[in-house]
Amino acid sequence: MSFQEANIVRSREALQSQIAVARRKGQRIGFVPTMGALHDGHISLVRRASEKADFVVASIFVNPTQFAPGEDLDRYPRDEEGDVARLSQAGCHLVYCPGVEEMYPEGSVTNVRVEEMSDLLDGIYRPHFFYGVATVVARLFIHVQPDVAVFGEKDYQQLQIIKRMVRDLGFGIEIVGGKTWRDEDGLAQSSRNAYLSEEERQRANAMFAALHRAAARIRIGVPVAEAIKEARSFILAAGFSRLDYVNAVDPASLQDLPDGPLAEDQACRLLAAAWMGSTRLIDNLGV
Repeated sequence: MSFQEANIVRSREALQSQIAVARRKGQRIGFVPTMGALHDGHISLVRRASEKADFVVASIFVNPTQFAPGEDLDRYPRDEEGDVARLSQAGCHLVYCPGVEEMYPEGSVTNVRVEEMSDLLDGIYRPHFFYGVATVVARLFIHVQPDVAVFGEKDYQQLQIIKRMVRDLGFGIEIVGGKTWRDEDGLAQSSRNAYLSEEERQRANAMFAALHRAAARIRIGVPVAEAIKEARSFILAAGFSRLDYVNAVDPASLQDLPDGPLAEDQACRLLAAAWMGSTRLIDNLGV
């Protein structure tokens, strides 16, 4: 579509009023939730939504419930004007920018938690995180009521948790995964990459290189445990200050795979999280 500035709404009432107009035209509603500080990966999700729907809504909301005390809520990058301009150029029709009081009305005590999957991988190190993600996404789904919603595969655990929540709660929403957008050296694009110093940025791509090598090793029959051990050593040797995890898991359940060679019919996803200085980076790769 040609460039057209997206409308901005800040209340649920205004949001649903504009969506109702699109519904009356018989349009299919697509949705891309974000926390702003948009990069090319986010924009690719909006374009993916445009392929699946006639009317595309994006939200910008830095969700406080997925930040623990001491995390980077206050310094999380924000650029609403620039984000809205990028969304408009990508074909987004409506941008929902609610305040905290709109998403969490005074006295609100209802939350959503996807058991088991939320306690693995990132859930071990950030036990609050997926509790906050599921809650805010469920509320956004109720506000927007989309036909299809697009989430990035970079946050792979989040994508699987949202799929499970939608299935369990009976939301009539198609969940689509958008591919991870990477810089030329392989580093997955992330809003938090802005925290990296120039030197840290040059070393950060070692995480993807380690996953890529581990995937290749697993494909040729190297035992899973051996390939994962090598990947962990590679990441730490590259200058990451701390490694939270590198795991080979079943792509749907996120459960760890057995330590031997990968079974012929077994799908596999490699996921990693590590700290480069004070910045925590995550990545994943399918095998």
